[in-house]
Amino acid sequence: MQGEKILVTGPAGQIAFPMCRSLVADNEVWGVARFGDPASRDRVEAIGVTTRTLDLSTDDLGELPDDFTYLLHLAAYQGSDLDYDHAISVNAEATGRILAHCRRAKAALVMSTASVYQPDEDPYHAFVETDPLGNVRTPWAPTYAVSKIAQEAVARTCARLFEIPVTIARMNASYGPNGGLPAYHLDTMLAGKPVVVRHDPCPYSLIHEDDINAQVEPLLGAATVPATIVNWGGDDQVTPNEWCAYYSELTGQPAEVVVVEAPGSMIGNVLDPTKRRAITGPCRVSWRDGVRSVVEQRHTDALVAG
Repeated sequence: MQGEKILVTGPAGQIAFPMCRSLVADNEVWGVARFGDPASRDRVEAIGVTTRTLDLSTDDLGELPDDFTYLLHLAAYQGSDLDYDHAISVNAEATGRILAHCRRAKAALVMSTASVYQPDEDPYHAFVETDPLGNVRTPWAPTYAVSKIAQEAVARTCARLFEIPVTIARMNASYGPNGGLPAYHLDTMLAGKPVVVRHDPCPYSLIHEDDINAQVEPLLGAATVPATIVNWGGDDQVTPNEWCAYYSELTGQPAEVVVVEAPGSMIGNVLDPTKRRAITGPCRVSWRDGVRSVVEQRHTDALVAG
């Protein structure tokens, strides 16, 4: 994309920050968030993003421009408390408010989560977009899945009410040097601590930040009224045991992976990529290349393999 005026919500986030960095060279990029840590706002502004401090669920949006050509709504709440009212306000109501504000946009991309799916007994079950939803209630984020299902309902309604083309993308396990589950597992390994998983095996559809950034434009291009719903994961099915073993090869650091069951969570989170591939084409970053880049850019001194 070039010459667009793009609003990104949650621009300091693990996924959104690299996305902003990839867009800002050729577009006018704005970012809004609560910015509870002032340093996070400084970091976003340092790459050329225009920022505003806003709570999208409560604040008046009147001073925010409404002439954005695209909206990338990535802001989300994922807390360990049981305040469902707050979670739905932040994840669902705020989605409606920002879509209404940006109703003049050409299209909007709303990021949901693969956690909306009903868990399956087969850890390698590849979820398709029409699979049943619900029943995920992880101990570390018990309100997350239900509030994201509510978000999808709001986004679908806004697409129809305001005739704004919307893509709802259900993100799987994103990662890169800026963070994500494999990156945090590397941090844990290098600290000499065991990596905790909730099941063995526990496969994911890993997707690297470079592929995420490259797929933003085609996903916006696929936005429709009614909303397009698509899985957003990679083409590789990989377990933490596999990527931790590869980390060991690259760093020489032994990998200790232990299972601690998490009742209510998925024992596997694999997405069928067929619909996404029809929109974006195949991913370009293999999981091994992506994992290696995490070591090279996040812990340069730890790389010992040639």
